[in-house]
Amino acid sequence: MDLHTETLSSSSPVRREDDAKLTPKASLLGATRAELAETLRALGVPEREIKMRVAQLWHWLYFQGARDFGAMLNIGKSLRGALAEHEHLTRPEVVTEQVSQDGTRKWLLRLAPANATDKGAEVECVYIPESDRGTLCISSQVGCTLTCSFCHTGTQKLVRNLTSREIVAQIVVARERLGDFPGLTPPTDGLLPQGEGRPITNIVFMGMGEPLYNFDNVRDAIGVLADGDGLSVSKRRITVSTAGVVPQIEKLGAEAGPMLAISLHAVRDALRDTLVPLNKKYPIKDLLAACRDYPGASNARRITFEYVMLKGVNDSPAEARELVRLLKGIPAKINLIPFNPWPGTQYECSDWDKIEAFSDIVFNAGYASPVRTPRGRDILAACGQLKSETEKLRARARLAVEAE
Repeated sequence: MDLHTETLSSSSPVRREDDAKLTPKASLLGATRAELAETLRALGVPEREIKMRVAQLWHWLYFQGARDFGAMLNIGKSLRGALAEHEHLTRPEVVTEQVSQDGTRKWLLRLAPANATDKGAEVECVYIPESDRGTLCISSQVGCTLTCSFCHTGTQKLVRNLTSREIVAQIVVARERLGDFPGLTPPTDGLLPQGEGRPITNIVFMGMGEPLYNFDNVRDAIGVLADGDGLSVSKRRITVSTAGVVPQIEKLGAEAGPMLAISLHAVRDALRDTLVPLNKKYPIKDLLAACRDYPGASNARRITFEYVMLKGVNDSPAEARELVRLLKGIPAKINLIPFNPWPGTQYECSDWDKIEAFSDIVFNAGYASPVRTPRGRDILAACGQLKSETEKLRARARLAVEAE
């Protein structure tokens, strides 16, 4: 069917059979297929047309990136009018956009108020361009509950979970800013990956929050992101990073099927209790047992273990050898992350020769052990540095008042 040819519904004009079912002015951006179907039923669309209309809406929302129901010319005029009356396609507001010298982009997004008392929460997402890929790091919560001692994001208290729609909206906004929908123009600063591939090839849930403490919304968002008729990001290119919410790990693999990353950072419970306090509830032994049972894990779908390199804390050769021992039997790769400093931190990054020695031990044991190149440090967009710009400004304002 020609998307630019108007096709009127074979049914009579849309009936609003039960206005109580309608949510006035609820954005459809980020909606699942099931949610779109519910919306159409509430608008009185006949059941025999639901599947077709959902497919049409899906294409316009996630393939075309439509911002206006009026552009959806293969949907009947009466239905477009009803959608425009009761729904909208508003995106989160881009409060700030920062571009690093290395091409990394960080956006502070203000979400629509969730209720009458909500002033509009804010989250950050980061785009990292590389020669062979473009990775978008997205958030799953506003703030975080985990208080990992080396992580700047963990110093911002949890405000709330993001809805699945708010999670999906982050990639839609990023693709718009990168000119990656039909009719849009990419930035002209020359910092995007060159070539004919898409700017965003990979999605990582490594932004603000613990994804597995927002399981249902993360699962539903992955379903939208991975749908081949829309945003079409392969599940093998979607990675969910967790600090180790053990009961949800198997469920993640079974119900969502993304790649798994574990924020490990220590090989002894005593140290990990300090670095990642969640370890007190789910110790290393239980965490690694869950990894061994992760559905679909194989040499072709390896689990990534993230290990931040902290000077004099966790970077000794003995700890590298213990890491290798702990991971025996798990299809794994190990990401060594040079610590990214942030104001007020007690930690320093390991010396480079220490990082190389650690990496050599892991590599010689047969594991891939890439050292992650720090990206976006100059705009506090690197791993562990995400924290709402507004939150920082408010904190500074409070300190200024207290000093008077």
